[in-house]
Amino acid sequence: MDTSTDDAWADYVRDLGVTLNRARHSAGLSQERLAHMAGLTRHHYQQLEKGESRPNRPANPSLRHVLALAQALGVEMVDLLPRPFPDVTEGR
Repeated sequence: MDTSTDDAWADYVRDLGVTLNRARHSAGLSQERLAHMAGLTRHHYQQLEKGESRPNRPANPSLRHVLALAQALGVEMVDLLPRPFPDVTEGR
């Protein structure tokens, strides 16, 4: 990926983290409880809410994890995905 694609992805996963945080608060769940319900560790879930897998490195959540979180929150997976979707094919 080129730099602009990397930046777009980093922005997107930060937006996903904001969406997860809002959905979790709306459901009245703690990070620990939601993580447990979705089969994740609290640390992994915290990384997703931050949008980072390591400091200054964007997260790349698996489809399985996003689906598990949606199911635990009682929402459709697509409702967790921010719009517009980033173009991750740039530079190919």
